[in-house]
Amino acid sequence: MQTLAKRVEQIAPFQVMAVMERAKHLQAAGEDVIHLEVGEPDFTAPEVVNEAGIAAIREGRTGYTAATGLPELRQAISEFYLERYKVQVAPERIVVTPGASGALLLLSSLMAEVGSEVLMPDPCYPCNRHFLLQVGAQARMLECLSEHNFEIDLDSLASHWQAQTTGLWLASPANPTGSVLAKDYVVKAWDIVQQQGGHMLVDEIYQGLVFEGEDFTALSVSDDIFVVNSFSKYFAMTGWRLGWIVVPEWAIEGATKLAQNLFISAPSIAQYAALRAFQPDVLAECEQRRQTLAERRMTLLKGLEKLGLPIASAPQGAFYVYVDVSSITTDAMQWCLALLEQEFVALTPGADFGMKDAHKYVRFAYTCDCQRIEQALERIARFIQA
Repeated sequence: MQTLAKRVEQIAPFQVMAVMERAKHLQAAGEDVIHLEVGEPDFTAPEVVNEAGIAAIREGRTGYTAATGLPELRQAISEFYLERYKVQVAPERIVVTPGASGALLLLSSLMAEVGSEVLMPDPCYPCNRHFLLQVGAQARMLECLSEHNFEIDLDSLASHWQAQTTGLWLASPANPTGSVLAKDYVVKAWDIVQQQGGHMLVDEIYQGLVFEGEDFTALSVSDDIFVVNSFSKYFAMTGWRLGWIVVPEWAIEGATKLAQNLFISAPSIAQYAALRAFQPDVLAECEQRRQTLAERRMTLLKGLEKLGLPIASAPQGAFYVYVDVSSITTDAMQWCLALLEQEFVALTPGADFGMKDAHKYVRFAYTCDCQRIEQALERIARFIQA
């Protein structure tokens, strides 16, 4: 009898998939389900971006591109860093990937050895640790406190570094908490990582979606920090599956070889469409959407306050709020499922993101309009009071 590779057993399924599957079943049965579980706003790519993709198909630009991406797209990303963040990033350091997931897999292959480990905050995006498993490495989650916005305590970071530790992976804005790292924090973290001889990643997938704090890039701290980004969030191009990674100059050759072998190239149509995303009219539309998300954020925060549900950390960016539901349940997963069955509101249980006390938390995504968010809050209030 054939068996699966042992690494597959170590991959944890998303608990939210059980919520989503049930939500779809209820919706198909005619129920009015409000989706606050999905990390995808109800926006689609701006229409002119869609048209650019259609034009690429019509013009036959559907073949392989260079493994590291269209030269003109890498140039556009480079210019975007300069114009918006005043940081010079050579196009040669930018590798365009099939989604940010492709970038994280590339980084895992580039910097993690078999048996090595990478430090990450608990909670964080769960797929990160699974990418490492694919190359025989693993993540070590460091407990983070809600009163410190779930940030790793840098005063103790060096004490967690072991012989097999190869790096530190951070995110800002963070999923699931919405926390935004201060620039001083990134500077201090990088100093410590350098002293330990490791590498550092800052996941900037939600860059641009900052409502409090400074919207900056870790590339302004050092050219030797790895940065991952995506067209999925700020540009609302989720299904186009396009992201990028910025690597230090000394890693260009290795990253190029891996891109050639892992992906051949990112989707060509998506790359041509993404070229249109950096034009002023699209950037203006994306900024208008950011303002819309800001309004949704305030609607949700005010509603949660009225419900008496404490926010676990200050949600300064992305489109998430991480909520402590321990005052009303001892099992967030079962609470989410019961809420869905009784009031048709879908949320994400915290167990998908963390280990320490994850049963206490639920992630709200303000990815639908304010009216729907208010309806969801009314239903949750009724559910709590029942």
